[in-house]
Amino acid sequence: MSRAKRHKYIFVIGGVMSGVGKGVATSSIGLVLQSKGFKVNPIKVDPYLNVDAGTMNPTEHGEVFVLDSGLETDQDMGNYERFMEIDLKSEDYITSGMVYRYVIERERALGYKGKCVEAIPHITEEIRRRIERAAEINGSQVSLIEIGGTVGDYQNILFIEAARVLKLRYPGDVLFILVTYLPVPSRLGEMKTKPTQNAVRQLNSYGVQPDIIIARSTHPLDGKRKEKLAIWCNVPSSSIVSAPDVESIYEVPLNFERDNLSQIILERLNLTSRIRRDALVLWRKLVLSMKNPKSEASIAIIGKYFDTGDFVLSDAYISVIEAIKHAAYKFGLKPNIHWLNSKRFETGEERVDSLKKYDGVIVPGGFGETGIEGKLKVIEYARKNKIPCLGLCYGMQLMCIEYARNVLGLKDANTTEINPDTPHKIIDIMPDQRKKLEEGNYGGSMRLGAYPCNLEPRTLAFSAYSDSKSYKLAAGSLKLISERHRHRFEVNPEYIGKLEAGGLVFSGKSPDGILMEIAEIPHKVHPFFLGAQFHPELKSRPLSPHPLFVEFIRTASKSKK
Repeated sequence: MSRAKRHKYIFVIGGVMSGVGKGVATSSIGLVLQSKGFKVNPIKVDPYLNVDAGTMNPTEHGEVFVLDSGLETDQDMGNYERFMEIDLKSEDYITSGMVYRYVIERERALGYKGKCVEAIPHITEEIRRRIERAAEINGSQVSLIEIGGTVGDYQNILFIEAARVLKLRYPGDVLFILVTYLPVPSRLGEMKTKPTQNAVRQLNSYGVQPDIIIARSTHPLDGKRKEKLAIWCNVPSSSIVSAPDVESIYEVPLNFERDNLSQIILERLNLTSRIRRDALVLWRKLVLSMKNPKSEASIAIIGKYFDTGDFVLSDAYISVIEAIKHAAYKFGLKPNIHWLNSKRFETGEERVDSLKKYDGVIVPGGFGETGIEGKLKVIEYARKNKIPCLGLCYGMQLMCIEYARNVLGLKDANTTEINPDTPHKIIDIMPDQRKKLEEGNYGGSMRLGAYPCNLEPRTLAFSAYSDSKSYKLAAGSLKLISERHRHRFEVNPEYIGKLEAGGLVFSGKSPDGILMEIAEIPHKVHPFFLGAQFHPELKSRPLSPHPLFVEFIRTASKSKK
């Protein structure tokens, strides 16, 4: 087989510090390679010993992104899906926990035929096997592997070692890209290259030389800095890509193309573009519309995973934020997003009538009782004052509880997640989930991944999905959709009839009619008051915004007028 036809592997590694944007860089590289006609499968490697991301605290690690398969993954997987307009598979995610568990279980079953099992070669070989298996399952020409963490971290050494061995096995078909950071200390006023030089030196000590450096900074790289990096990092200046801060992450692929990143990659891997036309036309139009909005939409997110020390971690709701942006861009609007901590409404530090200055309110998902009474106050105010309100997962459950309390008069209505002894169990745990919790089975045991949902005709939800040109209705049906879930609790079947009799409409249900998927107030009563048990934000894309977010933003912009 000719070298051009062999499978290619690109490893993206971070240097200097965490948070430099490896995930966005990897997503952007995937997009520009797609624009050249190649099928790319991105893979995220996380060095932690958790088997998946499901049990991690969102205020420390950020959002848990759920795949169609139900696998709970790192938020970077969401970026891959959004930029590349693809649905990733379980094989596209690897953690140290997965690898070690597999190797240990195989050893216990005599899978290594009595050999002494060690980190090298057995762990590294399993890493390599998983990377190659993902390429095979996806049928791709290029695998794009982001190794989590930073050069110098003890945790990711074995993954870098596996990548090094892969390059030895397939010379000419493996590329290393280092995403690094060049600080500009305010007192000095000069961009410094020394941290990047040290990161490259550390990578060299592992036997790996970067082929390309993506240099993140507050400013574009000048010729002097590129020349210095080229000399001290042994990388041609033509292979050093400037990646300055931008207003939107969706500008990054276009910035990469201005520095000819895709062409550099293709030349290093001996590949030729399969497309002559500009395949990024729609993306360029998107960025242009973002930079020239007609107006703005002011949206409040009522969350409880914002505070981490003295800082705000919006990453806990990253997919919600991006879904708002996607829908706003569709209407030429600039999304003006405000973070409101539900705990402040609960304590009275923030008054609910402050919500009247926003065009719409979103109550996202979460777990536990902290800040819940504050969210219920917000939902009640939005319902009574006709403010467009979208509830997601737990947000939908709280909408049902608020409706039961303040419309049906069931004052002690609650969810058994908070009060197991409530006399009105509006939201209750599923029987199979109760058994799992009793057994202490928390990881990967919720209702996870894609499930079908039937839409009820002549409802707001039905209208939103039917009007969408980008959302693919499942099975060719006019009312069957597929959405991703992550929860243990459901609307209690004993109260469905009472809620419906009181005016709440369940416009989306599981095909067997048992599980309530979407709840709404009729449009003639409220412009937009809708909650989804699933997470629609997980399937929103920049060029294909999710129908429920589209309808929410459409209504919010009308209420603004």
